[in-house]
Amino acid sequence: MTSVRAYTATSAAGPLAPGVIERRDVGPKDVRIDIHWAGICHSDIHTVRGDWGPVPYPLTVGHEIAGVVAEVGPEVTRYRVGDRVGVGCMVDSCRECDNCRAGREQYCLAGFTDTYNGTDRDGGVTQGGYATGIVVDEHFVLRVPEAIPFEKAAPLLCAGITTYSPLRRWNAGPGKKVAVVGMGGLGHMAVKIAHAMRAEVTVLSQTLGKREDGLRFGADHYYATSDPTTFKRLANTFDLIINTVSAPLDLDAYLALLSFGGTIVSVGAPPEAVPVTLFTLFENQRSFAGSKIGGIAETQEMLDFCAEHGIAPEVEIIPAERINEAWERVLSSDVRYRFVIDTATLDAA
Repeated sequence: MTSVRAYTATSAAGPLAPGVIERRDVGPKDVRIDIHWAGICHSDIHTVRGDWGPVPYPLTVGHEIAGVVAEVGPEVTRYRVGDRVGVGCMVDSCRECDNCRAGREQYCLAGFTDTYNGTDRDGGVTQGGYATGIVVDEHFVLRVPEAIPFEKAAPLLCAGITTYSPLRRWNAGPGKKVAVVGMGGLGHMAVKIAHAMRAEVTVLSQTLGKREDGLRFGADHYYATSDPTTFKRLANTFDLIINTVSAPLDLDAYLALLSFGGTIVSVGAPPEAVPVTLFTLFENQRSFAGSKIGGIAETQEMLDFCAEHGIAPEVEIIPAERINEAWERVLSSDVRYRFVIDTATLDAA
């Protein structure tokens, strides 16, 4: 085992604190990565606070990871020491079920292994990327193209793929009208990617406070959902709506914005149940769907797509000592648009 510096949660309510966690020795197909950058995702906060189930504290979270290969096992063929790489939301799966064999590891029928708060191959709890290093099977390591600024790469491994996957699955592109609900870490990536796919993009945000940003990122239209006339004006308009917010919405109101055969896809995950009236689905043959991250091949495809189209998240770089402050700002929507931890500062924490 190898010890690495990390920021760790010891309870649901207390602050994260600096400490040390253990990483397994490098196995035959493992890659040891020196983490340089770690994104902060709202999922990190939901997990630590117990919104999605019991937590085995202490726990180090973080599933947006960018770093450099420091060591490879003797059977590794994809990576070499010095490569720029990333790790996202999963670090293993059964690799034998139909979904895994089809490259849909995120829907592994046995359940994929989460980057943190999952059960590792040795039976222990996986620990995430708010740390200086990690060991991952090469199958679950992604190559970060040189065209992507390294300090901006980490959020692509969650926010990027979480929005790219449904946009690709539901064929966002020329002639399609796509709405993005929410202009946060996920939403701003959805806007950039949908624009690059050449869809007509509309942002639906609670206020017009981020309108200039939305238009700069590629949105064609921007509406405030706090204005009741918005829902009347846009009724029966969109082919696809990507809902990125992690709070409950009046889904019936948003479903009414879909044109014939349209779909609303939720990628945000509020902890409570969200009701849907079936009669709203019956009208216009609407659909309500969910989507979570992407398979490994699709995630690499997303990274290459972003490199080709010059897409990167908007980030605010912070030292480790400001992680708790950053979490509070995430909860108050005070970030444009993703916090990224400079993990070099963990050594000084």
